[in-house]
Amino acid sequence: MHGERRVKESGTIVAAHGRQYRVELASGELLNCFTRGKKSDVACGDRVEIARSGDGQGVIDAIAPRQSLLYRSNAFRQKLIAANVTQILIVVATEPSFSDELITRCLVAAESQDLAVRILLNKCDLEAPLASAQAQLAPFAQLGTPILPLSARQSVDTLRPLLEGHTSVLVGQSGMGKSTLTNALVPHAQAATREISEALDSGKHTTTHATLYRLNAETALIDSPGLQEFGLHHLSAEGIEQGFPEFRPHLGQCRFRNCRHEREPDCAILAALERGEIDPRRYAAFLRLRAETA
Repeated sequence: MHGERRVKESGTIVAAHGRQYRVELASGELLNCFTRGKKSDVACGDRVEIARSGDGQGVIDAIAPRQSLLYRSNAFRQKLIAANVTQILIVVATEPSFSDELITRCLVAAESQDLAVRILLNKCDLEAPLASAQAQLAPFAQLGTPILPLSARQSVDTLRPLLEGHTSVLVGQSGMGKSTLTNALVPHAQAATREISEALDSGKHTTTHATLYRLNAETALIDSPGLQEFGLHHLSAEGIEQGFPEFRPHLGQCRFRNCRHEREPDCAILAALERGEIDPRRYAAFLRLRAETA
C-alpha cells in the first residue's frame, strides 16, 4: 500500500518564536508550523515549503533560497534577525541615549548583505536632547547615510513613502520606540501580535520575536526584538574593512599588504585618521570589531 503523499504548500514566515513559526500561505491563511529537527535556522521573512500536519498546523520542509539574511553572531552562536529584507531601518531616539557603535555594526552588517539602510531619529518632539542626538549622528550623516527625524507619536507620514516596495526591518536598542513606530504604521499591529502570542503561546508581547506585517502587496515591515549587542563574528577582516566606506579610498595603499591598521608604519588608514578624514569613534569601533573576529 502506498503511503499518502502530503501536498506541499508555499508560504512566508511572518513570526518566529523559538522553534515555532507562524506561516502565511499565498491564500492568506495562517498556520502554526514547526521544523523537523531540533536545530532551527528559519528566520522571519523566509519563504518556505510546508506540509500540513493537522488542523491549522504544519511542518516546515524546505527554505527557499534567500535574497538576504540579517543576523548577528559571537564566537559560539548566531542569532537570525530577518530574511529577504531589502532595507534596514536603524531606530534611535533623542532619549534614552543610544550607542553609536551599535549603529556602526548595523551599517557593516547592511553593507555585507548589500542592503539599503536608513537611520530613523525618533522622539524629535523632545527638543532638549535633540541637538545632542544630532551631533552624535553627524559622522553617519557625513558618510551619506540618510537620517530621518520624526516623532512616532505625532506622525509617520514622512516615513511611509520610503517604505514603498521594500521589505524593511526595524532594528535598534530597547526603548527607542520601534513598537510605537510599528503601531503607527500598521494600525492592526497590536491585535496581530496579541493573536500571534496567543497562537504561539508566548505570553505577554514585548517583541520577544520578529514579526512581519504587510503594508500592501509590495511592501512589508518586520519589527525585531531590541538589541543590546550586534556581534559580527561571521565577517572576515576584509568584510569588516569594506563595511567602513571612509576606509575604501585608502585600502590597498598601506606599505604592508596584510596591514591591520593599528601601529604599522606607512598605514594609509592611520594617516587618514591623523588628517581627520576618519572619525576617531568609528576607527575605535573598527578596532573592536577586528579584535572580536580575529
